Amino acid sequence: MVPAVPPVGLADVLSARDLLAGVVTPTPIAGSRALSELCGGKVWLKCENLQRTGSFKIRGAYTRIARLDDAQRARGVVAASAGNHAQGVALAAQMLGIEATVFMPERAALPKVGATRGYGAQVHLVGETIEGSIAAAREFSDRTGAVFVHPFDHADIIAGQGTVGLEILEQVPDVRTVLVCTGGGGLLGGIAAAVKETRPDVAVVGVQASGAAAWAPSLAAGGPQTLPSMHTIADGIAVGRPGDITFPQVAALVDEIVTVDENALSRALLHCLERAKMLVEPAGAAAVAALLDDPGRFETPVVAVLSGGNVDPLVLGHVIRHGLVAAARYLALRVRVDDRPGALATLLAQIGEQGANVLDVAHSWIAGALPLGDVDVDVTLETRGPEHCAALVAALRAAGHVVDETVRP
Repeated sequence: MVPAVPPVGLADVLSARDLLAGVVTPTPIAGSRALSELCGGKVWLKCENLQRTGSFKIRGAYTRIARLDDAQRARGVVAASAGNHAQGVALAAQMLGIEATVFMPERAALPKVGATRGYGAQVHLVGETIEGSIAAAREFSDRTGAVFVHPFDHADIIAGQGTVGLEILEQVPDVRTVLVCTGGGGLLGGIAAAVKETRPDVAVVGVQASGAAAWAPSLAAGGPQTLPSMHTIADGIAVGRPGDITFPQVAALVDEIVTVDENALSRALLHCLERAKMLVEPAGAAAVAALLDDPGRFETPVVAVLSGGNVDPLVLGHVIRHGLVAAARYLALRVRVDDRPGALATLLAQIGEQGANVLDVAHSWIAGALPLGDVDVDVTLETRGPEHCAALVAALRAAGHVVDETVRP
């Protein structure tokens, strides 16, 4: 049963803002001409990727840890995280002179592990997933008395994250929609607490990765439900179950939850790099992905929260390539040509005349239905987008080639 009064209200967020004065950076808000043109109204980007530690997480972590009493501080704090929460807890504990221990998955991104250690935390790599790290952190808490700092499911965490919402209202007074990347619901619930009490007309919308979308079944069931599995590039919002505190918070205040797939997340990250000049991790680009997916769905002015910019360079390269494919900037074709000298050169010249850049070429003489005297040529091309791809294929077919567009780059 969802309570009429959510666990965290505007007064709690205002109190957290006082506590965070001089600790966090009021992050800038940047207008996006490209997204504004696409959506038919003003779109703003709230740049939490420029926050200390590279994400919004320091807001909640500091609020939670600063409110511990002397006895709790003496026992230290412990957390579990794949990266952003780890860094937020480590920095907050360092600033407050408290010992911090952080458990991270064995395959956590090396830059995030290094940054967490750089803020002074003791880091242990445990478990294949975050669930294993959380179990280890709780065991450590039970054994040592260290205070477990949950990544989202605590009133102080929610209140601290909600200070993002206060800044949005001050920076964009005429905002009509706020889009928030959503995992466990701490940031979403906090922003809703900041916004809804004074501006109930503003829609607060959560955006989840479709491969880790626990909120829709949970809201339908009336309580937190656990996903049987998750798979998404957006590790920052890969949470398999809403929290016991964030659930009533979100259920009471948030207008809608939408989902975006992996292609949309990749295209959004690429859009942020190319058009906004912003380095954003896949989870941090979820709100932009929702706008690219359905530009006319949300009432403008829209504020899309870029929640974090901590991305492993190896993952970044993979996601950029995936985003280029999703945006039809790469095209793979199988083209049938005569098996004679000069045929390949002619084909490549025709491709060059259409302004495409050839990245890779491979011959095949052994395709199942390949007629004698023909050869299939697999080409991977760099293009300028969907219209360019269509024009290129049409030109090759007009030149007499049999073209198969079903090949994937």
